[in-house]
Amino acid sequence: MIPLLAFGVVLLVSVALSGLAARTVLSTALLFLVGGAVIGPGALGLIDVDPQGGAVRTLADLALFAVLFTDGQRANLPALREGWRLSGRALGVGMPLTMGLVALPAHFLAGLDWVTALLVGAILSPTDPVFASALVGQDRVPLRLRRLLNIESGVNDGLALPFVLVFLAIAEHEPAAVGTIVLELVGGVVLGVMLPFLVSRAWRLPLFGAEPKLQPLGPLAVAVILYALCNLTHANSYLAAFAAGSTIATLNPRAAERFERLGDLLSELAKFAALLVFGTLITPDRLAAVGWGGWVTAVVAIVFIRPATVLVSLLRSEMPARERATAAWFGPKGFASVVYGLLVLQAGIPDGEVVFTLVTVTIALSIVVHSSTDVPVARAFELAEVAPTSNLPGNGPPDDRPDEEHEDPEPPAVDRPGTA
Repeated sequence: MIPLLAFGVVLLVSVALSGLAARTVLSTALLFLVGGAVIGPGALGLIDVDPQGGAVRTLADLALFAVLFTDGQRANLPALREGWRLSGRALGVGMPLTMGLVALPAHFLAGLDWVTALLVGAILSPTDPVFASALVGQDRVPLRLRRLLNIESGVNDGLALPFVLVFLAIAEHEPAAVGTIVLELVGGVVLGVMLPFLVSRAWRLPLFGAEPKLQPLGPLAVAVILYALCNLTHANSYLAAFAAGSTIATLNPRAAERFERLGDLLSELAKFAALLVFGTLITPDRLAAVGWGGWVTAVVAIVFIRPATVLVSLLRSEMPARERATAAWFGPKGFASVVYGLLVLQAGIPDGEVVFTLVTVTIALSIVVHSSTDVPVARAFELAEVAPTSNLPGNGPPDDRPDEEHEDPEPPAVDRPGTA
C-alpha cells in the first residue's frame, strides 16, 4: 500500500499547487518525478521497483496509449490535412537526423558500439507533448505551432518502434523481421481507423442512444477494446491510439467533445502514476554510473541536436522564426522512450543496462528542462504585440493566411440525441 499512499500524497500536493504551476516554472510532472525519487531506493527506500518487471513496462505503455488517444482527438482529419505540411517535415527530415546525430555522442562519448549507439538514437527520437502541455494546450499559442507539435509527437512514437526493434535485433545477433514490423505498423493504423469507424456507424442505428451521463464512456470503451486488440494481434498500439482518437474526432465530434474532460483526467492520472514509478528508478548509483560521457550525450541530445534537426527540417517553411525556434526547443522525451528503454533492458543485450541508464538520465533531464519552460514561452506568445502590418504572417485577410493558420472546420455533428 506504500506506493498507493505515496501516489495519493503527491497527487494531493500537485492539485494544491497546480494553480501556482500554471503561472510559474513549477511543474506537476516534475513533482511526481521527484516524489518517486524520494520514496525510491535512492532516498527513503519505501518501495523498490524492478525495472525488468512487467508491471513497470505495462504502466508506461498504458500511460503512453492514453496520452496518444486523447491527443488524437485534438487532431481530426481536417487538422491533420492542414498540419501535415509542417509536421511531415519534422517527421521525414528531423526524426531521421535526430536518430543519426544522437548516435554520434552515444558512440564517441558514452563508449557504445555503433549498433547500440544507433539504438539509443532511435529510442530518443520520439517526442512527447505531455511535458510541454502548457504550450500545446493553450489557445494563445499559434495554432500551426500547436498542430505541428501535437501531430509530430502523436505519430513519431509509433514510427520510432520499428527502428528500435531492428537495431535491438541486430544487437542480439538475430535477424530483424522487417516484414513483421511493417505489418504491425499497418495493422495499428487499420485497427485505429476501422474500430472507431464501425462503432460510429453502429451508434447511428435507431436501437442505440446513450444516456448523457454515460456518453463519455463510449470513446473510453473503444480505447479499452483497441488496446486489447493491439496486444492480441501485436499491432502497433501507439499508431492505433492516435489514429483512433483522430477518427473519433472526425466521424463523431460530439462523442469526442463529451469524452474530452474524462479523457484528459484519465491520461493525467496514468501519466502521473507512470512518472512516480519512473522516478523510483532514478537513484544516485544510476546517475553516477552513466559517467561524464553519458551526461554530455544527454545534454547534447536535448539542447543541441533536437533544436538543430527541427530547424533544418523547417527551413524555407512559412512559419515565422519565433515559432520555428519554439518548435525546435520543445522536443521533450517521454513515455515512448521509457517503454523502449525497458524493452532494451529486458532483452538482455550486453550494454542493456548502460542504454537504459543513459535513456533514464536523458528523460529525467528533459522533464526538468521542458516542463519548466513551457509556461514562460506560452506567456511570451500571449504578451507579444502583433504589429498591424498586413504583410506579417497571420495579419492579412483570412483568405491570405497560410493554410496552417486556418482553424479546423468543424465536421457536422450527428443530429441523433444521445449519441455517444
